[in-house]
Amino acid sequence: MDGPIDLSEERKRLAASIAACPGAYVQDGLVSMHNHEFMSDPEFCAAYARGVVAAGKDYGWHWRVHIGLWAASVARNLCGDFVECGVNAGFMSSSVMHYLGWNSLDRDFYLLDTFSGLDHRYVSDKEIASGILEKNQELKNLGFYVSGLESVRSNFSEWHRVKIIQGAIPETLHFVNTTQIAFLHIDLNCAPPEVAALEYCWERLTKGAPILLDDYAYHGYHHQKHAMDALARRLGIAIVSLPTGQGLIFKP
Repeated sequence: MDGPIDLSEERKRLAASIAACPGAYVQDGLVSMHNHEFMSDPEFCAAYARGVVAAGKDYGWHWRVHIGLWAASVARNLCGDFVECGVNAGFMSSSVMHYLGWNSLDRDFYLLDTFSGLDHRYVSDKEIASGILEKNQELKNLGFYVSGLESVRSNFSEWHRVKIIQGAIPETLHFVNTTQIAFLHIDLNCAPPEVAALEYCWERLTKGAPILLDDYAYHGYHHQKHAMDALARRLGIAIVSLPTGQGLIFKP
């Protein structure tokens, strides 16, 4: 029987492999020597660049956006509208809308957010104890979180059938009045509203619809993962953990 793995030696071998592969993908908490030619695909580049325009900065989220565009492409072949819970400046949703040629599609895109960071009323006690409110304030001070709708409305003005819904989830979920959802992206940075969003949308999701959880496996967001895992058990489903930090579900 093999003995225990020496993690220090494994890390040394990994470091040596990366050093020998100067084209490795190293950003956003992900290191990969595997093929990432999508980064040179013109359609991906244009969509990603549109996300950067929305955010006003390139955060190095290429592989996360790649997953988002793939999920959106799957959803394009299904019946239903698109929903994003947790929009901020609109990096992911702008990339998706550009990539799909949104104005050519006969469907709505619901965009839900406070557009001012976290709502303290909907943060769990465990998250508060972990310092989430201090991190929220820091991100607001740094300008990562938008502060109002003016820039958001301007960013999405080029596309039709965009429904921008301001306010805290779960209070605003009833404004998502579609009966069919083909794509759901959840990126709310705290557990209770994320769980509420998936619970509300679950019965409205079209069979086969992708549900992308931005923070599910991301470092430092374990409270969201645990909350989503508990919900998944109640729903009788499984969430796949992606090395990008995202989680992925398909509606059975």
